[in-house]
Amino acid sequence: MIRTNIDIRRSKERFQTEIPWLESRHSFSFGHHYDPKNTHHGLLLVNNDDIVRPGTGFQTHPHQDMEIVTWVLDGELEHKDTLGNAGIIYPGLAQRMSAGRGIWHSEMNPSGDREVHFVQMWVLPDTEAIDPSYEQLDINRELDRGGLVPIASGRGHQAAIRIGQKGAVLWGGRLKPGESVRLPEAPYLHLFVPKGAVTLEGAGRLEKGDAVRLTAAGTPAVTADLASGAEILIWEMNPQSAP
Repeated sequence: MIRTNIDIRRSKERFQTEIPWLESRHSFSFGHHYDPKNTHHGLLLVNNDDIVRPGTGFQTHPHQDMEIVTWVLDGELEHKDTLGNAGIIYPGLAQRMSAGRGIWHSEMNPSGDREVHFVQMWVLPDTEAIDPSYEQLDINRELDRGGLVPIASGRGHQAAIRIGQKGAVLWGGRLKPGESVRLPEAPYLHLFVPKGAVTLEGAGRLEKGDAVRLTAAGTPAVTADLASGAEILIWEMNPQSAP
């Protein structure tokens, strides 16, 4: 039986990467940042909050056997990969790359004077060594209606990109000041606040960059700050067996 737990992780507690072209905050172990007690939550292995300087970015590099979702908050991010996909990712455009047996891609800031701020998230796939694939979908209209909207889903939600993991759904919300939503019920939830601030029922106030790892915690309410509102990202995860 899964024990109920609400584990708050403050922004300042995250691993940090600071180099001339990149400011990155890592919610879990990543690269040379390693803590054996902080490698994942449920199916979620990576939650990187990245700011990339103008005209720079991640040069062509490989991935394998991972479902990768990129969510831009401000600015634009240019994607190119070895499948021939190329385009600009902007706020409200959900993007998914299934690395499968192997794919190479680059992620660059095409602007000459504006930073790009985005969150990149990795979840484990259902099946390894599949054909790599790519998908993107503009869901701004759905987000503007309020509430929670499925961004990426392994369960066939409408208005969501597809991921190869039946046990995971990524929900997003652009909450207006004072707007409240309830978290979905699942064995594992990961709530991240990339913009604004919220109050989580039973846990208190969460500022920009804060996260909460919930385990069998029911459906607590999240309420956006009365002044700033908030943007939130929620992974709902029902793994058969967490790693």
